[in-house]
This record gives sequence, C-alpha cells and structure tokens, in this order.
Amino acid sequence: MKEAIVAPGLTVEIIDSPIPKPNADQVLIKVHVSGSNPKDWKVPNWRKVTANQGDDIAGIVEEVGDNVTEFKPGDRVAAFHEIMSPHGSYAEYAIAWQHTTFHLPQKTTFEEGAAIPLAAMTSAVGLYARLGLPQPWTPATEPIPLVIYGAASAVGAYAVQLARQSNIHPLICVAGKSQAHVEKLIDRSKGDVIIDYRDGDDAVVEALKKAAGESKLLYALDAVSENNSYVNLSKVLAEGSKITLVLPPSEEHKFPSHISQSITLVGSVHSEEKDFGFVYFRYIARGLQEGWFKSQPQVIVPGGLKGIQTGLENLKAGKANAIKYVFRIEETEGIQ
Repeated sequence: MKEAIVAPGLTVEIIDSPIPKPNADQVLIKVHVSGSNPKDWKVPNWRKVTANQGDDIAGIVEEVGDNVTEFKPGDRVAAFHEIMSPHGSYAEYAIAWQHTTFHLPQKTTFEEGAAIPLAAMTSAVGLYARLGLPQPWTPATEPIPLVIYGAASAVGAYAVQLARQSNIHPLICVAGKSQAHVEKLIDRSKGDVIIDYRDGDDAVVEALKKAAGESKLLYALDAVSENNSYVNLSKVLAEGSKITLVLPPSEEHKFPSHISQSITLVGSVHSEEKDFGFVYFRYIARGLQEGWFKSQPQVIVPGGLKGIQTGLENLKAGKANAIKYVFRIEETEGIQ
C-alpha cells in the first residue's frame, strides 16, 4: 500500500508499505478520507521523528480482530488512530482500536467523518474529564458560564456543540474572523455571546468581565493556548475556577493560586480513559445521526497523499480558519 510519512522540517514522502494486520482488539480500515491536525506537523519537529502522523480515519472496515464484535467488514466508520503508533491515517489502510472507532450514519460523508475524531474527543475530554462539567445525559439545571477561547477552531466548535447538549450557558465564545461560523452554533436566547480577540488583550479581558456580569467565571476551555489566551483568562477567572489548555503554557506564565489548571491530552482515551473514549465516540455518532452534532467544514486538498505536504504547510501557516483540511486517499497517483 501507499503511505505518507512526515519528517522533521515538514517534508512528506510517499512510500510503499505492507498492509498492516489488526490485533485482537483492533480494526483495519480502508481509508477513504484522512483528516489532519496541527500536531501532524508539530510532532515531527518536537520529537525529531519520521512517521505516518495521520490520526483521523474515515473509511470502510476491511478486517477485524478476534475480540471485535461491534464492527464487521463493509461497515462505514470513522476512527481516532492512536497517536505516535504505527499505521496511521496517511495511508491506504490504517489501524484503530475498536473502542475509538465509531459507525458513521449514512448521511455523514467520509469527508465529514474525517474532520471529527481527534478534535471532537479533545473537546469532550476537556469539558467533562478535565473541567468536570455536567454531561449531556445529566444536563445543567442552572446557569454555568463557560468561556471557550478559540470557539471557531475545530476543538472550540465541537466544545460549543457538546456544551449546548449539556445545557451549559451562557457560552462566552472568543473568536476572530470566523465569528459567523460560531454564530451558527450558539444560542443567543440563553445568553451566549461572542468576543472578538482582534480588539486586543485589554478589550478581551474587559469583554469577558462584562459577559460574566454578576456571575463568577469558574470554567474555561482554552482551545488556542497561545498568543496570550490563557494570560487573559487568568485575569478573569474567579476563586475556585478551572481552566484546561490544549498546549502546555509558557514557562514564564504562572497561574494565580486560585485557578486549577490542567492540560487536555486526547491520547488519554488510548490509556487511562478508554471507557470515556468508548462512550463519547458512540455519543458523537448518535449526535451525527440526530443532527445536533455537525462536522467542522472541510477543505479537500487535491492529490490524496500527495496533498498532505500542502495541507500541513497551510496548517503551519495558520490558514485553517474554521475549517479542517482533509485528503481523499483514492486521489493519490498510483492507487488503483
């Protein structure tokens, strides 16, 4: 099979590799569309590794392991590949664990499916496992102000949708040029608002205070975690508050002692939080079927695996505003 590997310095090479075999608890998927994430260009540089970095799979089940009962060959699925393990989504065939694989409704395209796994699960882990907010099946019964910083990003947009299912309002959403995307997701009638970070840090801090009103700001999901996002949040979060970041904060920044800070690492659903990942991927599939959960808009990068170089360069350049770059594997030259 053809497989794309990403090297430090952001160079992508297409190689020939054997088709992998699933173990007893895994699923082999013929990849129709692969998604992409910022980590795909960052990890090779951070860790000086050359590997298939794709983690968002959408396609058809080819083969299942002996312990797999939920899936069979021919099923339409999406899956979150285990980060830093072999056989990722930048290939004709990929491996996923059964608990991080989920059925795609017929009305959900492979392109939509490929835009979901890593980012949507990051949102779920952040909201529920790190911030401890009410889960959708035991929704909030009183107002809970929640700041979602970077609400137009995939992680932010998915967090908005999950938070609404949990009846968490008001949602205080920080966004920039893609505010129109966020506007479609929030509910103004329940007090949800959008703050424009382009107005500058001081204005953002004041707007956050104004949005909170008489309520204490006790919860923040920082889907940006750079460019002063958590610095601004540190100035408004109240005594006993919680913030979760998707990237480590700078060494210079010290959070005030009254704020409990955590990092949301989505890889936890492949280790200590497997049950959490199992439940939420199935819940997200239900949301797709029922229509309340919608995929982040996709931009199809031409060329299949050959397009990964361009897609990752665009991600690095910060061009992915309110979209996900996806790759149709069958468009790869030399694939039958």
